[in-house]
Amino acid sequence: MARALVVDDEKLIVKGIRFSLEQDGMEVDCAYDGEEAINMAKEKEYDIVLLDVMLPKHNGYEVCQAIREFSEMPIIMLTAKGDDMDKILGLEYGADDYITKPFNILEVKARIKAIMRRNSKQSRNTGHKENKVVTAGDLRLDVEGRRVFIGDKEINLTAKEFDLLELLVCNPNKVYSREALLTYVWGNKAADTGDVRTVDVHVRRLREKIEPSPSDPKYVHTKWGVGYYFRV
Repeated sequence: MARALVVDDEKLIVKGIRFSLEQDGMEVDCAYDGEEAINMAKEKEYDIVLLDVMLPKHNGYEVCQAIREFSEMPIIMLTAKGDDMDKILGLEYGADDYITKPFNILEVKARIKAIMRRNSKQSRNTGHKENKVVTAGDLRLDVEGRRVFIGDKEINLTAKEFDLLELLVCNPNKVYSREALLTYVWGNKAADTGDVRTVDVHVRRLREKIEPSPSDPKYVHTKWGVGYYFRV
């Protein structure tokens, strides 16, 4: 049974999300402040965390950052409608995706199912296939195991960061526009919004994790006026 953690201080919102997810057969835990959310995430590994930005004790960014210190469980931030800074900050702190309030519960469920399908597929591949490992300089990317190493050090990436890096590494020297990356990594719905800053945020975070010098990248390069590409 898939497990979800819903974090919001508005109890009616939590109640509605919980009811809808339980109707789909999910096990749902709820937290109403940041401190409670962090403690629950430490005690149990969740398939998805729905995390509101505005919370008592610790806000959503602080919760997201705290969870990222010990887990890569997928996190979807619930942000204020039209507040671009909420979205960008959420991604900066390690969220995989965001949904704006007020939201349609069908969209929430669709995003969750997409993440779960991807994770389930990865799990099956890891269990039944010989791992495909791509090596480029000091970087090693285990495609099936979804692990990245720089030398002997493993680098912890979020799901979207890995998806982005995998696409670039497996297609070296191919320049992808920000719009193309938005489509390939986040899907057509995201591309329709045209919020290409999502791509820029993830590229910046990725460089901070894998590059010896993020301001002078060795792996993920910029083709000015066009997009991004991978080259060693």
